[in-house]
Amino acid sequence: MKLVMVGLLLLTGGALYAQTQPPLIKADVIFVHGNIYTAAPGASSFKEMGRAEALAVKGDRVLAVGKRDDVLRHKGPQTQVVDLGGQFVMPGFNDAHCHLSSGGFEKMQVNLVGVKTLDEFRERLHAFVEKAPPGTWVTGEGWDHTLWPVQELPTRWDLDEVSGDHPVYLGRVDGHIGVANSRALQLAGITIAVKDPEGGKIDRLPSGEPTGILRETARDAVLDVVPKPDHDKRREAIELALAEAALSGVTSAQDNSNWLDFLIYEELEKEGKLTLRITEWLPFDDPIASLKARRDAHPHDDPLLRTGMLKGFMDGSLGSRTAALLAPYADDQQNSGLPQYEQAKLNEMMKERAQAGFQVGLHAIGDRGVDMALTAFAEAEKDDKGKKVDHRFRIEHAQVLTPQQFARFRDERVIASMQPSHVLTDMNWAESRLGAKRIADSYAWRGFLQHGVPLAFGTDYPVEPIAPFRGLYAAVTRKSEDGRKEYVPNQKLTMDEAIAAYTQGAAYAEFAEKDKGALLPGMLADFVVLDHDITAVPPNQVLQTKVLRTVVGGRTVYEAK
Repeated sequence: MKLVMVGLLLLTGGALYAQTQPPLIKADVIFVHGNIYTAAPGASSFKEMGRAEALAVKGDRVLAVGKRDDVLRHKGPQTQVVDLGGQFVMPGFNDAHCHLSSGGFEKMQVNLVGVKTLDEFRERLHAFVEKAPPGTWVTGEGWDHTLWPVQELPTRWDLDEVSGDHPVYLGRVDGHIGVANSRALQLAGITIAVKDPEGGKIDRLPSGEPTGILRETARDAVLDVVPKPDHDKRREAIELALAEAALSGVTSAQDNSNWLDFLIYEELEKEGKLTLRITEWLPFDDPIASLKARRDAHPHDDPLLRTGMLKGFMDGSLGSRTAALLAPYADDQQNSGLPQYEQAKLNEMMKERAQAGFQVGLHAIGDRGVDMALTAFAEAEKDDKGKKVDHRFRIEHAQVLTPQQFARFRDERVIASMQPSHVLTDMNWAESRLGAKRIADSYAWRGFLQHGVPLAFGTDYPVEPIAPFRGLYAAVTRKSEDGRKEYVPNQKLTMDEAIAAYTQGAAYAEFAEKDKGALLPGMLADFVVLDHDITAVPPNQVLQTKVLRTVVGGRTVYEAK
């Protein structure tokens, strides 16, 4: 009898225990038969799971990830099941530095990307002008004179011959210089008598006559008189950029556009049409009161859209010789670039903005620009009075460094936000700009990791295409796309390291590492499905990668036909 009673108690106890267990949460969607790369190994603080077969989504978060049978326990009567057919799945790419609306407008203006000669440049402009209403402004961007047989900058007169009565302004691919025709210069009031603005330069003939090339802040006079796009044009440009991001496997973007663009992002979000997570940067130079008002204008805990860091400019670009260097350009001994600030003023502004609780990222390409940014960050840290404040200051680009600056990045806890695809373009002329000695510490991804400096990768779209695969290829090979040229090979990364910079590193750079960058329970269900395993194919095949599906918050926003 005692044995029977004990047995009954055990059975009863077991039944009671089973009844107290919460039922398994049922998923909205379960993805099965995948080769799921949950997170870049060894590159984060996550408890690594390695590869998985299936992934369940509830709402916009990962509910479970692991073996197929385990994950299918979350299947309910309403659960959608998607068969991935064994394809490679990885966390969605987070572009840590892009200009979305510019990328969209590039598709609506004169497209000068990839022109190989001045004649082709003029032909594309002429073809666009022929279809434009009489006398209207014509704008465009994307030209790169370093690709031309004769690497000379275009002039106003080159444009005048094919532009008729249209005022024309065409930006170089880097966005730091542009060329205007005579009509545009006239409307902007740029004459032989006009002085160079602070932080800018008007290229001139020996007589003082402007050539049409405008560098850095000198562009503003023309840009101020170019008619601004209306709401519908701006929305059209943004929708084009969003579609390209989705097609390219980009699920998050840290964007440097315009406040009017942010208002359109809000509009799209309310309509349920925002297909990309966007963290919008604000201008470093704006007054503190204005910055606070815009920071408070949208919920900061919105996982789809919010404002982020303040973006400032220390210098220009290497290709246009406006990046600020500590020593003159090797191919232009009278020029060391165009710094955009006096150090004391920069330090004061940095302190004010850091004290107001803003993260700051400073564009700095040359080693002098980097030096100015690091000094300003160090001054802002002094005001913390011994407290360890997690500012996550960033330097955008950080292309040219001195050997001593790596340790300064580490000691000031500054993030290196870089765009590896730039090296594919810049390797053609970087050594001529810098000389053989200085290139050793240029585009130095390995150097940063060796010094314990966080890396965040992006594209600078539309300076480079938003698709991340060129950047991954560049990061792991340091070779031209045809494989014939190689640039400072000891700075290569492994594929896992490069993926980490495009996912976890980019998330960390925007204070989002708890939500993005890995496919683990509780994190946002942002991922991409690719046509091959980019960790297992030769690097040249990475360039040919096709996105089969892009998922943001569990919702498919792009699927290949």
